[in-house]
Order: sequence, then structure tokens, then C-alpha cells
Amino acid sequence: MKKTLILTLGILMGSAVFAQDKLPDLELSDVNGNKINVSSYSNDSTIQVFSFWATWCVPCKEELNNIAEIYEDWQKDYNVEIIAVSVDDAKTRAQAKSYAEGQGWKYTVLLDSNKDLQRLLGGQSVPFTVITDKAGNIVDKHTGYIEGDEYELEEKIAKLAK
Repeated sequence: MKKTLILTLGILMGSAVFAQDKLPDLELSDVNGNKINVSSYSNDSTIQVFSFWATWCVPCKEELNNIAEIYEDWQKDYNVEIIAVSVDDAKTRAQAKSYAEGQGWKYTVLLDSNKDLQRLLGGQSVPFTVITDKAGNIVDKHTGYIEGDEYELEEKIAKLAK
């Protein structure tokens, strides 16, 4: 019992050490080859939603397509920005740009082929969503997607926008 408790506390404390409360100082490229430091998103007084996805991930694409239908309203109502972070590897990352353009997404699409950002933010799989408040603090993380989760996401965004 005592060993289990010590082990559990050690794991919890260890994970707290690696937990990010702000966006990391990490440079990624967007689908057009422009370099963007992820930490710069903390400086613009906008609510940010980082949606990690891949071209081979059906629920990821479903989520981003469903959000795309209501994204303009979110921008007007909540001053939110969606950043779609592709974790496609070197073999499939070229498809991320063509897919996003083909869907007409109005999101910034970043490439995280080595999954550095995903790992730093504690994501294990996709879809993985991270929300930051207007001050750039990470306030929510969620893994997975089922139809309708975008409305739960909207509720969280609406609370942050107040």
C-alpha cells in the first residue's frame, strides 16, 4: 500500500513537472513554409484552439470540418482563432495542405511532423485539442472527438470570452 501511494505520488508529481501552462517556445512551419514560433500565439489577446489532426484520422477531419461550418460565427462572437496542427509524417504531410485547401478551411495550418508540439503539450494521440485563454494560458486539453463535441468546445470558448 505504502509503495503504491509513493509510486502514484511520484507519477503525479513527475507529470506536473512536464505539464505546460503556457505555449512553448517552439518553431513550426505552416503549410506554405513560413516559420511560426508557437509562443507568439500567447501575445495577441485572442482565444486560441489548437486542434491536432492528421490526414489519415477520420474523426480529426470530421471535427475540423464541423467547426469550419460555424467558425466565422465563433470569430465574431468570441474572438477565437483555430490553429489546425497536422501531425502527418514526412510521407503524408504534403497532403495536409491540399486537404485543408480542398475543404476551404480558414484556419492556420501548422506542421508538427515530429510531434514535438503535441508531445510538449501532453498529447498522446489525435484528435487532441488545446485551448488557451486571451493571456495565452493553457486552460483546457481534450483527446478524442465524437459528433457534437464542437458545441461543448463552443461553451468553453464562450466562458473564456466573457
